[in-house]
Amino acid sequence: MKQALLVIDVQNDYFPKGRMALENPDNALKVINQLEKYFSDKDLPIVYVQHVNEAPAGFFEKGTEGVALHPALKKNQSSIVIDKKFPNSFYQTDLKSRLDALQVEQLVITGMMTHMCVDSTTRASKELGYEPILISDATATKQLQIQGKNITAAKVQAAFLAALQTFANVITAEQFIKDKNPQK
Repeated sequence: MKQALLVIDVQNDYFPKGRMALENPDNALKVINQLEKYFSDKDLPIVYVQHVNEAPAGFFEKGTEGVALHPALKKNQSSIVIDKKFPNSFYQTDLKSRLDALQVEQLVITGMMTHMCVDSTTRASKELGYEPILISDATATKQLQIQGKNITAAKVQAAFLAALQTFANVITAEQFIKDKNPQK
């Protein structure tokens, strides 16, 4: 089954000093870098998704430093970059046609924010038949509020990853790489 690594919204605004800083985005980025190396070494596709807001939205605004993909990502001139305007990376983009052209059958999903774009894209990828694997430690989110109560980022992360088990195989990067390399 041919796999592709999907890296969702690893953009400057989600990091410290950004307009929508998440909790521990640097930890998720380090894991994503490990997966980028793994996929590159195996000559498997890596697809970067970049959220771009055309109108003022507070973050990811077109033309700002915050909208840029994080410079520590291993992308290059030949990398596939998909621009999107909605949480679901498939909605009104050419992501599906690009994956189909590459004959991708399974998506390995990473990125930001777990409770928004990672959630939406993971669910859609299952519905489209991509048998997703969600790498839990290659994602990040933030604290949320409901009815005046703060929900910590750790609880948001845990709840969304738990719910996404219905749609994806949710594992760590270490588990993923170990499963692919049984001799290690």
